[in-house]
Amino acid sequence: MEDSKTPRNKRKCSFCGRSENEVGFLITGMNGCICDSCSEQAYEITKEALRQSQGKAEELNLKELPKPQQIKEFLDEYVIGQDDAKRYLSVAVYNHYKRLLQNADEDDVEIEKSNIIMVGSTGTGKTLLARTIAKLLHVPFTIVDATVLTEAGYVGEDIESLLTRLLQVADYNVAEAEKGIVFIDEIDKIARKGDNPSITRDVSGEGVQQGLLKLLEGSVVNVPPQGGRKHPDQKMIQVNTKNILFICGGAFDGIAQRLNTNVVGYSAAKETVKIDRGNMMQYIAPQDLKSFGLIPEIIGRLPILTYLNPLDRNALRSILTEPKNSIIKQYVKLFKMDKIELVFQPEVFEYIVDKAIEYKLGARGLRSIVETIMMDMMFELPSKKVKSFEVTLDYAQKQMDKANISRLQNA
Repeated sequence: MEDSKTPRNKRKCSFCGRSENEVGFLITGMNGCICDSCSEQAYEITKEALRQSQGKAEELNLKELPKPQQIKEFLDEYVIGQDDAKRYLSVAVYNHYKRLLQNADEDDVEIEKSNIIMVGSTGTGKTLLARTIAKLLHVPFTIVDATVLTEAGYVGEDIESLLTRLLQVADYNVAEAEKGIVFIDEIDKIARKGDNPSITRDVSGEGVQQGLLKLLEGSVVNVPPQGGRKHPDQKMIQVNTKNILFICGGAFDGIAQRLNTNVVGYSAAKETVKIDRGNMMQYIAPQDLKSFGLIPEIIGRLPILTYLNPLDRNALRSILTEPKNSIIKQYVKLFKMDKIELVFQPEVFEYIVDKAIEYKLGARGLRSIVETIMMDMMFELPSKKVKSFEVTLDYAQKQMDKANISRLQNA
């Protein structure tokens, strides 16, 4: 170790050679020193080397790929019900992996990608399925919102900005991003607003769908690495979307009324099938998407069409407590961090489900109801010396009534 009596301007960084009075500070070791600037550079070099080595270690291998059943079992831990959507999603993701591993030199058969569209009312779990499957994947995955998209030249996001998020997730590694998966949420919000597009300029409808075509079918796209119009002088990055899997989700409110469930003809009475009018989404077909306002070209590039069932009382009750990441488990953990044991009476769960059905918000409504009930507790209990708290039905009802009265007064 260097002598502590060495003059300040004599000690130098062993890497860049600058003296101590020329740098912020020196870290002294057994046989030399390193300055703050060199140590930062060394950290960045090490981080990049580790990232590259991990990337190589995680290269896709057919033997190590999670099989469709394994993917579905993983989804079952976090998402209640929706077996049909899970099966479609599991198979699509597995086939996407296999498509990335295909050897084009073996024969002339080239596997084409099958983009997916999931249809279901709000709060049934479309986005949750996408977020959950992202935890399992070995390829870059991002969720983007279609509602902000407009035609080029109008206020809003350009189509190409969808891939900006994927690039960011892939740490701007273009080769990795070109193997990724993009979940486009709220796809129904870019439906054509009317049959006659000449009346008004529909800048967020059919024009956006036309722009999406080149992404879905596979083409080389110039992507702004930092997002749309805030950085007009940025250098574009070229991304080939040929191997990017697109999963779309939308509520398509009102589409059930368009479904053709009438049987016409002399033998109509004999051939009438029993129709479950409580779950019309299960009968959805591509032509229904067309009548809603999606252009045929978009529908053709989303060949896998699946639906999500509306959540009944039993499903909502299970969602509240059973999944690995359930709402109640999250609040129990929050209070546990303050060393408070949180207990719920079983009747409280039934009351929360009743309110969720009343508000017609699906699973998404459960959190807002629980949050309303828990707000006063979360504000007061951390400051008190309380070891446990039981949420009773009476307490839950009082909290909901109190919140509703205050909202009426504010209105």
